[in-house]
Amino acid sequence: MDLNQIFKTPNPIIGVVHLLPLPTSPRWGGSLKAVIDRAEQEATALSAGGVNGLIVENFFDAPFTKNQVDPAVVSAMTLIVQRLMNLVTLPVGINVLRNDAHSAIAIASCVHAQFIRVNVLTGVMATDQGLIEGEANQLLRYRRELGSNVKILADVLVKHGRPLGTPNLTTAVQETIERGLADGVILSGWATGSPPTQEDLELATAAANGTPVFIGSGANWENISTLMQAADGVIVSSSLKRHGRIEQPIDPIRVSQFVEATRRSFAGKAEPKPVSSVTY
Repeated sequence: MDLNQIFKTPNPIIGVVHLLPLPTSPRWGGSLKAVIDRAEQEATALSAGGVNGLIVENFFDAPFTKNQVDPAVVSAMTLIVQRLMNLVTLPVGINVLRNDAHSAIAIASCVHAQFIRVNVLTGVMATDQGLIEGEANQLLRYRRELGSNVKILADVLVKHGRPLGTPNLTTAVQETIERGLADGVILSGWATGSPPTQEDLELATAAANGTPVFIGSGANWENISTLMQAADGVIVSSSLKRHGRIEQPIDPIRVSQFVEATRRSFAGKAEPKPVSSVTY
């Protein structure tokens, strides 16, 4: 996966647009226009703040189905993503929660979005939706059938879940890439808003062996300079919300603050370490 080609930078910042409840979800408010208006506001705020890409999620549809979502959700997300792609010039990705990768790649292929996020691509995770099994074999064949080049970013040992197989991070990363054929991997903390540890990021990056590694949760303007020392990019949402509260809309000031802090960390990462002089 060539990050420079997709995002015009080797270290992309991907902001998340959390959609308000969609049709058939328990908290659906009855107005798709309200969902679209909020999504457009957030996409505009993220773009103006300097992020390098967007990912659109049906985040407020909880409680989620573990696999296939209702066709109304697919229809609504397709419409919304198309609107956002006409509004901003950033690369756009899709995550259909909890793990409907088939719908995500179908939407992305139809609207020419660039990537999707898959919470469980390989292995089995015990989650609040029950047991979720990765279906990499079906997803990769479906992508081929669609004639699509949509990239697959896959979570490894995803948040809000516990593995039933190996909990070994190195093995999980390697299998996600080498056997699941993920184009990039995502590492999160244990829950939304919780960051991965520096040690885990370093292990994942070593195991990925050149495949991009993204921070998937818990990044904020205070910790990003540390976290980015061992990652290629970051997916961020909660810390960009007004007052840092997940239910609030995106705050443009927080976006700018985060982007500035992240770019400073990239600059520090790129600077060569000084060579100490030695007297003989």
